[in-house]
Amino acid sequence: MDRRVKYTKKIIKDSLFELLNDKDLKKITVSEICKKADINRATFYRYYLDVYDLGNKIKDEFSSEIIYVIRHTDEDYSVSLFVKKILSTFLDNKELVKILFNEHNNLYSFDDILEITYDMCKNKWMSDIVGLTDEDIEYATLYIFNGSLGIINYWIKNDFKEDIDSISKMIETLSYYGIKRFIYKNRDV
Repeated sequence: MDRRVKYTKKIIKDSLFELLNDKDLKKITVSEICKKADINRATFYRYYLDVYDLGNKIKDEFSSEIIYVIRHTDEDYSVSLFVKKILSTFLDNKELVKILFNEHNNLYSFDDILEITYDMCKNKWMSDIVGLTDEDIEYATLYIFNGSLGIINYWIKNDFKEDIDSISKMIETLSYYGIKRFIYKNRDV
């Protein structure tokens, strides 16, 4: 891709990000993006159909990046390492992640990423925990997966304060040992 095209697309995306800090996607116009990016409407329409197309392309690019990370994780991974890889990708795209996880925007649907990650986690638990029924594995995976999503969402909403190692270790500890070891981590249990 031509360097100028990359630059133009970047300033269009950056302009959208700035506008999303103040208003919902559905209230942003092409004119506002063009004004902020200092481009004309024809330039915008050369690359995008409308604001929603721009938003969807941004989300799709990010989803592809996360899916690539997930699919290129070793089969014999640790929960901590797996989470670190995903969180590193989040930090590399900090501004975008904050917007995508903001409950006031319409870009929240990550069904493709969530489904792949859920299946990967479920398969991991099935191989690590012998003797449980399929239903028990399903319940455990739902519990761990949704709890992990909650931790990650909280981490993002708190502007990524905790370091990646702490968050990934927390998720791993809670996944393998439950809440008791986490709560009483400084005591003998």
